[in-house]
Order: sequence, then C-alpha cells, then structure tokens
Amino acid sequence: MSTLPTFTHIVVLPHLRVYNANAISSPLTHGFPSMTAFLGLMWALERKTRAAGMDLEFGSVGVICHDHQEQTTDSHFVKSFRLTRNPIGKDGKTVAIVEEGRIHLDLTLLLAVNAENWDDDAQRRDLHTINELLHGMRIAGGSLLPPAPGTRAAPWIANFTGNTTDRTTAFHKLRAHLLPGSALVARDDLIDHRLAELQASNPDATRLDAWLSLSRVNWHYDPAADGDNGTWQSDRQKGSGWIVPIPVGYGALGELHAAGSVPNARDASTPFRFVESLYSMGEWMGPHRLHSPLDLLWYADSQPDQGLYRCRNDYRAPETETTL
Repeated sequence: MSTLPTFTHIVVLPHLRVYNANAISSPLTHGFPSMTAFLGLMWALERKTRAAGMDLEFGSVGVICHDHQEQTTDSHFVKSFRLTRNPIGKDGKTVAIVEEGRIHLDLTLLLAVNAENWDDDAQRRDLHTINELLHGMRIAGGSLLPPAPGTRAAPWIANFTGNTTDRTTAFHKLRAHLLPGSALVARDDLIDHRLAELQASNPDATRLDAWLSLSRVNWHYDPAADGDNGTWQSDRQKGSGWIVPIPVGYGALGELHAAGSVPNARDASTPFRFVESLYSMGEWMGPHRLHSPLDLLWYADSQPDQGLYRCRNDYRAPETETTL
C-alpha cells in the first residue's frame, strides 16, 4: 500500500459552484460524485499546468461539500431522478430516456502541490492560471458557474514548508476557512468491526455482508428493553456519525491487454484492463474534527500486480469511534 505523496503547499479553491455534476458514483451508490472523479480532475489539471509552463506536482486532493441539491423528485418513500428526454432521432421518433443522476454542488477543492522554490510572485501568477484553467474544465461531469454574489471565493495557497509546529498551525488555519462544510473521510475500519460482529453469530458472513449491513439502517426488536412491551431499536445510535457507502476505485476482472489490442478503447496507446467498482465506507464530518492534512486528502494507490486501483485516505478514527 502506498502512502500520501509529499507536498509543500495546498491550493485552496473555495466555494466552486458545480451545476449538474454526476450524482451516480457507481452501479450501487449515488448522492455524491466518486473520489475517482476528483483525482481524475487533479491529473487533468496538472497536465494543463505543465502545458502552461508550470513545474508543479499534484499528488492528492481534498473535497469539502458546503451545500448540495440532488436533482430528484420526492414522492414520500420513493425518489426518482429528474430526467430529460433526448431530441428526436433521424426517423422523427423520440428516443429512450437515458438514466442520468445530476446534483448541484457548492464545493471547496484542495490540491496538495509539491513545488520547490515557489516564491510569492510565482504563487500569485500560478494561482491565477490554475483558477482560469479549472474554470474551463468539468468537475465530475458538471459545469462551473460564476461565484455567488457575496461569497468569499478568492483562491489562496496554504504553506506547509515549515517545521511540525508551523504545519500544524497552517492546518488549523486552513480548516477554519473550510467551515461550515463536510469532508469525506475513509472508514474502512468499520467494515472490519461489523464483520467481526456478524461472524460472532454467523461464521459464514463475508465482507460483502458487512458492507451491506453498514449501508442500511438495521432494526431489531428488543423484548427486554421496556419490561414486557419491548421496543424496536436501530444500529444507528446518536453520535455514530454520518456513515455512507462509497466507491473507492476499481478492481481488475482479467489480465492486462496490450495497447491497441481491444477494439473501440478510448486510448489506443495505453494498456487496457476490464475492471469493476470497489466499495468501502466513508464518513462525512466537520473539518474542525480533523487533526492533520492526512485526515483530509485522498491519493491514488495503484497495485497492478494485484489488480487494484484504489483511492486512499489516511484518516484514523479514535478508538471510541471504531464501532457503529
């Protein structure tokens, strides 16, 4: 397993208004774009900055969600995406509706950058270029809108080149600027604990069973909780956190194919592999509860020999928060 790439600065792009981003993050989850979309955005932006003459390395990305509006129709217990019908075909007939989930987002994007000798003048110049390049790109398939009136949306750069005390101070200042909002962190540990609980009563329980159990609210009847009457109780007790199932990358379904050997591949110069989504658990929490950039940032962990292409986050919950 790889570790968080080294960085010297964090570029903060606050309150980005994203219109019609992709709300379907995987075949099994929806409600917020996958972290793979933001890592892809980071790499695409890095290529553009290098083409513009900047020598910057983008190693990891963090996302703060300040507001969201998923485009769904609410009909009591059933929600449906608000869909649009495509234009008529060449034969004059209407074509099928394509199932698309859309969401409007208010995001702060954090890009961890490794840059040597990045002085103040170069930072101001490069920050303007980065912001201009980003506003010509898509974020998770969504379009960037101009900042809302009255919003403090000026990008800035947090410096992490000092000693341990300086970096801690810089992070405390950074997280204060991110409020109010929610940061998505990895909670792989919850799957291990839920699996141990399930196997205590069912030795055949698998990690998939644990993931499915965590992905829903489970109710059970406790006859001893209130004398003879009993009560229904759920496993989502107060203080357990905003836990959500999330996709965290891709797992290989077969061997690696040589570049150009698979017809209709998007890139004929890159080796090709069929993959499926990998799933884990995440938690939305306030940035004020994070203690270091490691808690906030996501990075790529590619292990081609094992067929794993994962997004990693190094958040570690206190011992009192490892069960749900």
